[in-house]
Amino acid sequence: MTTQTILPVDAARISELSQAGGEPVWLKDSRLKALELAAALELPKLEKTRLDRWNINNYGSHKAGASLASLAEAPSSVAALIAGQEEGSLVIQRNSGAVYTHLSPELAAQGVIFTDLATAAKEHGDLVQKHLHKAVLPDEHAIAALHAALWNGGVFLYVPKNVVIDTPLQAILLTDDAEATFVPHILIVADTNSSVTYVDNYVSDKTESGLHNGAVEVFVGAGAKVQYASVHQFGTDTTDITYRRAVVENDGTIEWIVGEMNYGDTASDTKSVLKGNGASSDAKVIAVGSGSQKLNYTTQAQHFGKNTPSDMITRAVMRESATSIINGVTKIEKGATRADGQQTEKVLMLSPKARGDANPILLIDEDDVTAGHAASVGQVNPEQIYYLMSRGISRHDAEKLIIYGFLAPVVSQIPLEGLRNQLQTLVERKLGQ
Repeated sequence: MTTQTILPVDAARISELSQAGGEPVWLKDSRLKALELAAALELPKLEKTRLDRWNINNYGSHKAGASLASLAEAPSSVAALIAGQEEGSLVIQRNSGAVYTHLSPELAAQGVIFTDLATAAKEHGDLVQKHLHKAVLPDEHAIAALHAALWNGGVFLYVPKNVVIDTPLQAILLTDDAEATFVPHILIVADTNSSVTYVDNYVSDKTESGLHNGAVEVFVGAGAKVQYASVHQFGTDTTDITYRRAVVENDGTIEWIVGEMNYGDTASDTKSVLKGNGASSDAKVIAVGSGSQKLNYTTQAQHFGKNTPSDMITRAVMRESATSIINGVTKIEKGATRADGQQTEKVLMLSPKARGDANPILLIDEDDVTAGHAASVGQVNPEQIYYLMSRGISRHDAEKLIIYGFLAPVVSQIPLEGLRNQLQTLVERKLGQ
């Protein structure tokens, strides 16, 4: 079945916005080409998920907030996330544009670039043009094409060769106007033998239906290491569609840490392309579904280089009438000898009406490899609850212990203490505890 893509904007409006923002010609042309693609492409086909029935057309109009003179002026909805960040490196986007950017002088002196992507496209055009839309390709489907045409604000991070950054760089992306276009793009480039940790939080504060169409592109140079941590906590009325891609060169490492804590319908696809020999990927995803949420999570590793290990772990808890599709895809291409792809997907259901599907997929075109998978879906074990209650623990606390024990193998491996604590708080909130 062919689904007609509804374009939220025409070419004249794209040109007008690009000119008003002072964008270079190459970027305007890129947007117009992507819009043309969007008109011809279909929606992505997701396992047991009808995206055409979701709220995916409410892009709104371009609305950028006023710049913040200091963090004291930041909205109350993000105050807790930026506590103590006055001297740290931070980007804040509100609706359609960045309202605050700060890079520590020490990092700036080393050649690090950390700013909103719209600014980077004007000030570092050659570097941005070389990488933008090279991992999340606009011709994949209509969602990706519309993102490439409409992206706004976003984050650009460049780490020069041999620069090791010990302190995490942070971004807050807030949508609190249902009529505002919210399509941020995250672009990270880590040059040879560099190292960086980047953390972002996506937050909504509104009562009307909205849409987040987001993309993340990470380019990991030879011998470089990128740790990417992301927490999504949009409200019930926000639909979240996110595509994340990393391209990893020889002996590079990408580590994904993703907390899917939204309250609305969510689809995300996180993929590592192990292009170089010795490239490695580690992905940890935890999710909690509640209410009548419809969730679709895919984690992928595609092996091209030799001696490339990948590991993917997803653990999801579904309560009330939430439904989830959890996909793990390991693809080992011909010639990727001695690749090692491992994956685990587990879903715990807390209600008879909750549903979770775990789908491990191995696609192997090479003989000299190692690959494995594990998947399980089930209810809370009543014998475990009975055992704990027999030791004087209440039913509520017994269930709580079992749930935390289920998530612990992922949460405990998160190396950032602040992120661990934040996820713990969000899990408790979503579970009503």
